[in-house]
Amino acid sequence: MKRSILYSGTAFLIAVFLLPKLMQAARVGDTAPDFTATASDGRTYHLSDYKGKFVVLEWHNNGCPYTRKHYESGNMQRLQKEWTARGVVWFTVISSAPNTQGYVTASEENGYLAKMQAAPTAALLDPSGPLGHLYGAKTTPHMFIINPQGQLIYDGAIDDRATTDLSDVNGATNYVTVALQEAMAGKPVSTPATRPYGCSVKYGN
Repeated sequence: MKRSILYSGTAFLIAVFLLPKLMQAARVGDTAPDFTATASDGRTYHLSDYKGKFVVLEWHNNGCPYTRKHYESGNMQRLQKEWTARGVVWFTVISSAPNTQGYVTASEENGYLAKMQAAPTAALLDPSGPLGHLYGAKTTPHMFIINPQGQLIYDGAIDDRATTDLSDVNGATNYVTVALQEAMAGKPVSTPATRPYGCSVKYGN
């Protein structure tokens, strides 16, 4: 009897600990949860400051072969440059915890951005994971799009080729591009959610 009570109490504590994270995860159609995050450039960014603009969130891990596919092919940089030139705010988000794959300091990330000629609006550092949990980011890459009204309109994979092969970038249906094109044209997003693929986000314990 005591053992049963102990197990029940432990399960309750685990549920209480996990429930806020489960409740916070954003869903397509909901108002995107606001956040404040520090970037590798030393600045603090608030999502609320970008109301009236499209915002892309790109979860990143420079050690992940799925992420490398899109950077070594130049695909991610091309998307960043194309869409920021059209007024889209693009945040790369790094939620890898210290001592895990993909964790970087601010200076290391700045060096990586320069080396890869990447062009996000900023690279947000999230080593303790609150931003990742807020959006339910699962993989690298995992893409989210927020419209000018602050609504989450896309959640999922970058494209329909779930491989690490650089050649698969060509000919792939890029869900991010399609969603932005449709939304900017005033149309509903035809594929608002897909299953993200890549390496798991390396959250801390």
